[in-house]
Amino acid sequence: MLEKMLFCIPANAHSLQDVTAVLKEHPEVRFVSLVGLDISGHDTDEKIPVALFLKDFQKFMNQGVQTDGSSVVLPKIAKLSNAKVDIIPDPDVNWYVDHNWAHIDEETGLPMGTLRIPSFLVHNDTKQVGSRVILRDAVNAFKKDVLQMIRENPYVLEYLPIESADEIQEVLLTSATELEFWVKTPDEDADGEQLSTSQVLKEQYWKRTIGPVRTAMERALLVLDKYGFGVEMGHKEVGGAKAKLGHSGSFEHIMEQLEIDWKYSDALQAADNENQVKYVVKDIFRAHGLDVTFMAKPISGVAGSGEHTHMGVAARLKNGKVVSLFAAKEPEKNFLNPIGFGSLMGILKNYEIINPFVSASNDAMNRLKPGFEAPVCIVTSLGHAADTPSRNRTVLVGLVRDIKNPLSTRFELRAPNPKSNTYLVLASGFLSMLDGIEACLRAKKTPAELERSISKEYGQEDFYLETNRAYRTEKDVFEEFTQEERDQFFGRAPETVWENISAFAKHPEKMQVLQRDGVMSELSLESYKAAIVAQWATELHNRILPEAMAVVRECRMRHDSIECTDLDEMRWTKIKHMRSELAQNDIGRDCLLNRIRTALDKECYEEASALQIQMQKQLNELIYSYSEYMKNLL
Repeated sequence: MLEKMLFCIPANAHSLQDVTAVLKEHPEVRFVSLVGLDISGHDTDEKIPVALFLKDFQKFMNQGVQTDGSSVVLPKIAKLSNAKVDIIPDPDVNWYVDHNWAHIDEETGLPMGTLRIPSFLVHNDTKQVGSRVILRDAVNAFKKDVLQMIRENPYVLEYLPIESADEIQEVLLTSATELEFWVKTPDEDADGEQLSTSQVLKEQYWKRTIGPVRTAMERALLVLDKYGFGVEMGHKEVGGAKAKLGHSGSFEHIMEQLEIDWKYSDALQAADNENQVKYVVKDIFRAHGLDVTFMAKPISGVAGSGEHTHMGVAARLKNGKVVSLFAAKEPEKNFLNPIGFGSLMGILKNYEIINPFVSASNDAMNRLKPGFEAPVCIVTSLGHAADTPSRNRTVLVGLVRDIKNPLSTRFELRAPNPKSNTYLVLASGFLSMLDGIEACLRAKKTPAELERSISKEYGQEDFYLETNRAYRTEKDVFEEFTQEERDQFFGRAPETVWENISAFAKHPEKMQVLQRDGVMSELSLESYKAAIVAQWATELHNRILPEAMAVVRECRMRHDSIECTDLDEMRWTKIKHMRSELAQNDIGRDCLLNRIRTALDKECYEEASALQIQMQKQLNELIYSYSEYMKNLL
């Protein structure tokens, strides 16, 4: 069946004649959807009959379809009084078919299809807005500016396999993501202790999949390959527990963490690809009776799901050769060339204003805790020696390199999760790279000098990096540094969404990095902040607080006076006090949950954020204390 289906109309086949011919060969594709991305990364979806799309092809390509500000997240931009937003197709990227595996076309016997066309949002006929627009403009700015920097600082050519900037035809920005996710049988409740034990014993990592998980994984890989994504592998991740074979012969109690990897693309295409991959994975696993979640931390106390984001920069020369703009000319002597070092230093110095795009939700912040391989410090690792590449999985940004393959040289940002807005993560990342490259090239720094800079000690002055920070370690960040040392050397990590987004106000000098060449306007940044703060406050008020109350109510007295011990009584007295402090008002005293609710209602977000941190600590203490109390009851 897969051989008969349409999966992709490539970027070079978007003329009316080409599209008409392809869609007539595939009548099972009945609809077209223009996919616009708002400031939060939410995509639009609508069903336009194929016949109408082809009839008015040029009109759709030029004018798109219209929506309004209430349908997309563009606060401060698309207001109720000025809400006109158009969705305009992008002809320069691949268009993918979204298949409805549950709806079989009667004429062809194939799943009904919708051609999804990545698009740009245009507000009020004048301004292109949203996540795709920002990434496109960031890519264009990087390509133009880095080429100009090479021309103005020709010394850097000594460290590149290029004799002249005139040899460069085009600068290439490449990216790829690694998708981790959890699958489970519907209505299955997580057993945190069992999952944690399995994780510690490494019972799941890279193990053989079985039952419906294996079938769904294999089918997903086959389908993804048909799209041309260049699937590289799928495997089990560290989280999960062994499934059970039920009396019916079917596997039950499935709770597993998986990962799928595919080939890199140029930056904008890579972000589009990721969106489609997630839709395919979710649809296929659901067709096999499995729920899929892309949450960063779906289960407390167990490894969350990351989405390591890889970023590379290369140049296509006029003779057709492609060369890395990061790799050292002498890889046995140097880790990187000046452009590579500058890029890495730019990310590290400006990460406080990248992080709000990486971790923009309560769920994302829950994942970034010490002890689960999720990065919590602004620090990198280059490797123990230039001639022997190594990997440190505890840092924020890892250098990936292969001495035998210079084009593989890239940076792996380890903090993103499957729900991060990849468009804005890449845009802010590449803009920060430009800042570092410019500083290093203007200072005419050599690779040796830049390695000393990035390896500097805390308190040591540098021409670009901050004095009271350290930026490189080859040690295990979690095991060989205390919390106090991590905070001192690498900066205190934000604990709430509000603390994270407040970096925009705390680091005004760094905001110019994002506004370079007009890529992120002041209005778009204000729009993003408003969207994230509203999402955080609403979720905290309407979801997290009620969930916390439910946890408190579940911690009920379970012992009786006959079988209990003095220890049980003592533990319950402590738990009772903790429950009251958290969730029960008294005369003249508001409980913690109510104080958070009041702060949010008054828009006192600084106070609400501090109280949220306090709530999380007290709730975790309650859960632990209640678990100990229950273990002793007969």
